[in-house]
Amino acid sequence: MAFDGFTAKDFQVFAIPDFAGRMAAIRKQIQPKLFALAEEISPKLKVVAGSDIFFHVAKHMRRTVNPPDDTWVAFGPEKRGYKKAQHFKVAISRNCVRFLFEIGPEYAEEAKWAKTWQREVGRLAAALKKGIGLGWYKNEHDEEPAAALASLSSEEIGRLAAELMRRKDGQLVVGRRLDQAEALRQMPQDVAQAALATFGELSPLYRLG
Repeated sequence: MAFDGFTAKDFQVFAIPDFAGRMAAIRKQIQPKLFALAEEISPKLKVVAGSDIFFHVAKHMRRTVNPPDDTWVAFGPEKRGYKKAQHFKVAISRNCVRFLFEIGPEYAEEAKWAKTWQREVGRLAAALKKGIGLGWYKNEHDEEPAAALASLSSEEIGRLAAELMRRKDGQLVVGRRLDQAEALRQMPQDVAQAALATFGELSPLYRLG
């Protein structure tokens, strides 16, 4: 199956109020598209990441009552899963598509990564601040960034890694948002290219892992 882009019906899935109904629509309607997109961009993403890439379409197995507000495909270096390693993500929710780099609370090397971040932050901050539309998200499920990276000082960007260590559920999430209206206007190949372009800009973070 080729990736054929996102439609208005895909975004409307997240307006379905009941758990069973929304999950059924996610499985039937959105997961095949995420799988197709992942198959399309994974070979090129391997070059961007500088290592093998494995993709994982979210199954939401831990949920039994509350329907998910977003769903995604994650790309990381581990075949068995993505949460214990740095990863990229394409996520779709009610109002947007997001292309993200994440390190979550299950990341196995967070202290080592944060130390490397601090050592390299001057170089990293300069690159991140040049990225048009790149933002910092407080939580991986947020549709809106808490701050545009271009608006932050290098010192403020340096402190973002502290979020990993400050709380047990600490995470670092940066990336770019594609509004629903813009996603609907774009051709499928444009969405794929936007994902690859964003991941390319964020690849220095991925390679720190």
